Amino acid sequence: MAQVTATAERTVPAPVEAVRAAVADYTQTRPEILTEQFTDYAVLTGGQGEGTSATWKLHATKKRVRHVKADVTQPTPDTVVEKDANSSLVTTWRVAPAGEGASLVTITTTWNGAGGIGGFFERTFAPKGLTRIYDGVLANLASTVGG
Repeated sequence: MAQVTATAERTVPAPVEAVRAAVADYTQTRPEILTEQFTDYAVLTGGQGEGTSATWKLHATKKRVRHVKADVTQPTPDTVVEKDANSSLVTTWRVAPAGEGASLVTITTTWNGAGGIGGFFERTFAPKGLTRIYDGVLANLASTVGG
């Protein structure tokens, strides 16, 4: 099994503090920015950063649906990590300054891919599909927080 990685990033026209708060807000902001590929979203515990537990279904394709139960940690003020209790999936959100009044948001997801020919196709196509999904989430974040 090889590790598979998908990354998306976008400059958000809002101050770092506002974007960090939005990224860590699983109660109000997160459901607003998720795209149609995310269904059945619910906060199980917490709701603000560290200690939050949330669940959703990620429809990577019409046939591939992953049920995620994410436990959230916040190892630094600019980093939010979601670890899926149901798989090896780990998603890291990073927020960094990007000039005056702007922030660079990077989403990186890694997981242990399949082996063999199926793993080859997974490593080739899954990161592109997931990056497209996250591009939509980041566009929604930019319009929600950046106005």
